[in-house]
Amino acid sequence: MNETTQTQGSLRSEARIVRGALHRLRQDLFVDAFAFRPMLPLDDARVKGWRQWVPERLRRHVRWAPHIAVTLFATMVFLLGLSSTGDISTFRTLFSVGFCLLVSVPIVITLFRPVGAFWLSFAGFCLALMATAVDLGPWFEMSFATHLAVMTLVVLRTRPRLALEMWVVTIGTGGVLAMLAGVSDGEMVPMALFSAVVLVSAGAIRAWREERKQVVETQTVTAEERSRRTLLEERATIARELHDVVAHHMSVIAIQAEAAPYRVEHTPPELATSFATIRENAVAALTELRRILGVVRSEDPDAFVESDPEAPQPTLAHLDSLLDSVRGAGLNVEAVITGATRQLPQGVELSAYRIVQEALSNALRHSPGAEARVEISYVLGGIGLRIVNGKPSRLATPSPGAGHGVLGMRERVQMLGGEMTADHTEDGGFEVAAFLPVSATGEATA
Repeated sequence: MNETTQTQGSLRSEARIVRGALHRLRQDLFVDAFAFRPMLPLDDARVKGWRQWVPERLRRHVRWAPHIAVTLFATMVFLLGLSSTGDISTFRTLFSVGFCLLVSVPIVITLFRPVGAFWLSFAGFCLALMATAVDLGPWFEMSFATHLAVMTLVVLRTRPRLALEMWVVTIGTGGVLAMLAGVSDGEMVPMALFSAVVLVSAGAIRAWREERKQVVETQTVTAEERSRRTLLEERATIARELHDVVAHHMSVIAIQAEAAPYRVEHTPPELATSFATIRENAVAALTELRRILGVVRSEDPDAFVESDPEAPQPTLAHLDSLLDSVRGAGLNVEAVITGATRQLPQGVELSAYRIVQEALSNALRHSPGAEARVEISYVLGGIGLRIVNGKPSRLATPSPGAGHGVLGMRERVQMLGGEMTADHTEDGGFEVAAFLPVSATGEATA
């Protein structure tokens, strides 16, 4: 009883496998067989290396190189087929022309309707077998070669498993027709083995291309996600620093509003109430500001207070200490300040300091042994920054965090409505130049 049950279970499993294989065969070769699936031209990344070897007038056509090659191959097959007909009767001539079209046109159709091209080529292959049976010409070898070329192109254009499916259909049907046509097994067996090797190779190439494409897409998504995460981290840092700036001013407003009534004798009740309202609103705004930005400042919303939360944010007044610390780290740097030094809004001062700090940090990481120069220009309407370093004197140690400092600097400059450039210099160094605008109202407030 147990053996009977196991046998039935095995039969059902095998039946499911067969049904699944037939279902896939139907979906791949029969459903929407002649659907329009055009092959797109090559993208710019793949033809970039070819352009230098192509004449300038033909470079714009390089993207269509596969289409041109397939079309030329089909034309060559058609012409070779006609040249092999020789001096024959009118009927045989018409048959030869029609047959040459039947075996060459599917090669071009693979560019637009790959599965449909297989069926047209398969029809030509079957017709060649029957023509051999009635002695209409030696078309069997030619039709097999072109049919194999069509199957190879279809596999390269679609999916690897079509290689097995098309081979089974071709060899199964072709074997039966070959016996009827009197083609010996000595011809069919080598052709079947050779076509299997070619199609397996084409399927392997197609699978490798798909795997490579997935790897590239994964790397692209990973790089974009890393850049996005870095940008969010930099914005979190900016939000924290802006919080400290705004919190300072809101605290001053609250303190001044609380002390104002005591500076005036016989303060009217309405004025005292107004000052009290100002103080309450300032304290409430400060509380909301700390609560909202506290979530951005730390992964733990309750861990808002740092080691020194009351420490002031750095400004350009702290530039000398920054340069001393950078020199202590091994970077020879000089600073040049032009224009009338004046106090700027705290947000601009903070961003200018951070840009100089990040640019010098990048010089330390990527240009060891080089000299750097910091130029700060106080001009009408804002402040200009230029940080340039020379060529490194030795190889830089790989840094896992490299590549995102410029992104943070751009974020700060864009936040203030300024402009920034960052690029390599001709002598092998690197230059960062930025302009941070400051309105007349902002300078008056500062």
